[in-house]
Amino acid sequence: MMDDLPNYFLLDTQPEAQLTPGIITEACRQLKRNRVQYLRDMPTEHVVTLIARLADNWRDDLFPFRKLALNSSQDETGFSKPTLTRGLDQFFGRITEESLHNLIAQDLGDPRRLDGPLGTPEERADNRTAMVRGPELIGHITAGNLPCPTLMGMIHGLLVGSAQFVKCTKGAGFIPRLFAHSLYDAHSKLGACLELAMWPGGEHPLEAALFDEADCVIATGRDETLEQVRCRLPESTRFLGHGHRVSFGYIHRDMLSRAMARDLAKKAAQDVATWNQLGCLSPQLFYLERNGAIRPEIFAEMLAEEIDILEQEEPRGDISMEDAAAISHRRDFYELRAANTGDVRQWKSEGCTSWTVVFEEEPLFASSCLNRFIHIKSVNDFDEMLRVAEMVRGQVSTVALAAPKNDAEDMVKALAHWGVTRVCPIGQMQNPPMGWRHDGRPTLGDLVTWTDWEQ
Repeated sequence: MMDDLPNYFLLDTQPEAQLTPGIITEACRQLKRNRVQYLRDMPTEHVVTLIARLADNWRDDLFPFRKLALNSSQDETGFSKPTLTRGLDQFFGRITEESLHNLIAQDLGDPRRLDGPLGTPEERADNRTAMVRGPELIGHITAGNLPCPTLMGMIHGLLVGSAQFVKCTKGAGFIPRLFAHSLYDAHSKLGACLELAMWPGGEHPLEAALFDEADCVIATGRDETLEQVRCRLPESTRFLGHGHRVSFGYIHRDMLSRAMARDLAKKAAQDVATWNQLGCLSPQLFYLERNGAIRPEIFAEMLAEEIDILEQEEPRGDISMEDAAAISHRRDFYELRAANTGDVRQWKSEGCTSWTVVFEEEPLFASSCLNRFIHIKSVNDFDEMLRVAEMVRGQVSTVALAAPKNDAEDMVKALAHWGVTRVCPIGQMQNPPMGWRHDGRPTLGDLVTWTDWEQ
């Protein structure tokens, strides 16, 4: 039980403990002292090994922290046990020693740069070396109820040798708390370089105490919230903000053969079901080209069948009354449209709001009300898709693409110029690789500071 966990973090004592700015300040200063003592000079290779082993443990059904997470899943996270199981398996499955080394190499060139000056052949030819260091203290301001962004942020901070204070959002601190405890259990000195707490949004005195001590703040949430955070930070504090993003899929007509359409529908169903479509990498809709062997409307029916099958294996779970009401209202809207036009069809779970598929000929981008509510829209070609989705240009994180190889490269080039920062196969939208550049920025590169040594 969670009540049996030791009180290592502020989050362990809440809501009984009343947080004050003084408590936050002292916690931050203790974190920085712990970093100097335990983490700053720890070899990067050692940190990588510890993180990879911990990820292995989280994939083990007998691991106590995983068991606790899964057995308390619906009550504590809002996700059904099967949904959380697959989500955690996917997340921790991509954290290996190799993937961590590759991430560091991708952003920094060589993991040893974190431990001391190192020169590339080109630098040594110029009689130079360089090393990198992470911030003393990273402050994380989290949002939403998906655990993966918070966990990944914590892992990134550990890799660059930073102490971290994680302000969890209400209702989303369960998995990060368990992860922090599992880290403390595996290596108490590393665990002592983490702090977790929770307080309502808008508690400016508490946030001000954190902002005064952190030299880097990473925040996720609405664009308005990020701007408010940015304006309240000291000028010297590095700020990394991840605002509102949407994602969608695109299927070329040549991929809509009878042999391939059903497989694509299965993979698209996985994208919709993973984390109940609540992440910024989840699809809001799928665009399908007309004039394929399988019409977009028929594909929508296939997708409905596949989501229904998946619902039996991986139920969505309960949602709030407000979210259920939003789905019911949207369903009523499309039922009325379907009754008055032949250009709209709707498929839905019977007797509940577990899933909904809406097909429309009208191509303008439509936002989903999420929780496994997906739109299917038809377009003549890729250029038309770019025009009708113009309203979300600059806000798109991921596009899942199914297209012939001879067309895919040109499409990716166009999407890059259009502002999309990630293109992936259908079925992989919520499972980016370790080296994925969030919002198109270097993951570790944005955290570190370089020191060049000219000899």
